[in-house]
Amino acid sequence: MEVLIILAVLGIAGLTSTRRWRRWLIYPLMAVVVSLALIFSPLGVALANWGLTFALPPDSGNSVDAIVVLGRGEVLRERRVEIVNSLWKSKRSPYIFASGMLDAFEIINRLKEEGVPAQALSGERCSQTTQENAQFTSTLLRPRKLQTILLVTDAPHMLRALLLFQSFDFKVIPYPASLPPTLDVSKQMRSILREYAAIGSYALTGHFNKKSTRELDSPPSDVTEKLKNWKCEL
Repeated sequence: MEVLIILAVLGIAGLTSTRRWRRWLIYPLMAVVVSLALIFSPLGVALANWGLTFALPPDSGNSVDAIVVLGRGEVLRERRVEIVNSLWKSKRSPYIFASGMLDAFEIINRLKEEGVPAQALSGERCSQTTQENAQFTSTLLRPRKLQTILLVTDAPHMLRALLLFQSFDFKVIPYPASLPPTLDVSKQMRSILREYAAIGSYALTGHFNKKSTRELDSPPSDVTEKLKNWKCEL
């Protein structure tokens, strides 16, 4: 409705303006308004999300060493719990690892409520970025020889997470979760556009480069100290 009102106002302005103003201001503004309306529409969201997900490998259905679930906020948390609980019940893995400062503890508690035994659950509650998700998860799981994982996060976030976890030598089966319908179209599109920007930034700064065996076996001291001093492991 707001778009129609803006277009109506611009149309009226166009009728009362000179040809020069219509050509150089009114028509370009109308084109911008229409373009933004298309971008921030269900169709625009679907196309933008497809651009982030079309190349993801399909779920092979194979069993894995661990199910790794990344926290991304309270709104997205419950869907993750449902997916991880379903995967565990399907015997895809006997082990679940939750990663994320504001979510790991809550995800683990919710899975316990769903009947997942405590011995099947662990995680870390200190990571604040996707890079830290991958780094901290690698630091804690690599010594246990848990390298083949089912990775659970929301669909727009999955490509960036997949590339990062692969850079830490994880063999990853992606299991993307759709964004909840409670998120309006504009919030969904903002989330998707942030991922495009983050992927570009991470690529330019070398975050997706494969880590050497030495780097993986001897994580940076600031990482190990933070995990220890902040009591990150759950």
